[in-house]
Amino acid sequence: MTHAEQITDPLAHHGEGPVWHPGWPGLRWVDMLAGDVLTLHAGTGAVTRSHVGSVAAALRPCRGGGAILAVERGFAFADDALQRVRPLPELWSDPGVRMNEGGCDPDGRFYCGSMAYRETPGAGALHRIDGHGRVTTVLSDVTISNGLHWSPDGTTAYYVDTPTQRVDAFDYADGALRRRRPLVHVPAERGAPDGLTVDAEGCLWVALWGGGAVHRYRPDGRLAEVHPVPAPRVTACTFGGPRLDELYVTTSRVSTDLDRHPAAGAVFRLRPGVRGLPVLPYVRAG
Repeated sequence: MTHAEQITDPLAHHGEGPVWHPGWPGLRWVDMLAGDVLTLHAGTGAVTRSHVGSVAAALRPCRGGGAILAVERGFAFADDALQRVRPLPELWSDPGVRMNEGGCDPDGRFYCGSMAYRETPGAGALHRIDGHGRVTTVLSDVTISNGLHWSPDGTTAYYVDTPTQRVDAFDYADGALRRRRPLVHVPAERGAPDGLTVDAEGCLWVALWGGGAVHRYRPDGRLAEVHPVPAPRVTACTFGGPRLDELYVTTSRVSTDLDRHPAAGAVFRLRPGVRGLPVLPYVRAG
């Protein structure tokens, strides 16, 4: 067990999706329902906020510069400073459905999953945009599409649809997700699985919404470590720092007693004694 150090003020109403990329000024994450991306500047510790849309669901660096974003009902591109945002055509018109969480595969495609604001069962899906800008629906009948990451060798994808209380594994090859099977089941009394990342040893780090913790699981799904976080709504985590040996953890203030948990909405940092993997970027074709 390692100590979770608070490294920002509780700046986000619904902090999510942390990303570390050495080409950026420091850690970035989203205040999702505010439509903002926050940047923790590594040199000064200052935090800046960039408004990118009505919802800022997820972002990843593009190889060669810039960023790709998931916004409320689709995807967008931005420059590295997040000052110029170019939304792509919306994928659906229903105002009751929004993007929620995503990531890139080893071949450079960007995925983001959707959900209904009312958490309607089966109303969401997992969408993928390739290097040509073509969008494909990869999974349907999803309720709260959440964490998505790949194993160090790129052959296994890990995915969370939160109400299932599971992390599922897929075989990944030739750009396809196949042979879905349950890997981790989280007992409801310990929280619900949210965002996740994978370390260099192939273990999974899963944020527990309502559980006030991050769990580390071995590649076979066995629970290895529990790391408490002093906020109940733990949303996501990622490895960062120059050596990728720091775990950054985002939290939310949604449905939280702020008198009891005043740090909710802050970013926390763990030093767990293992390293993570470099962020997988989006790769444009051509």
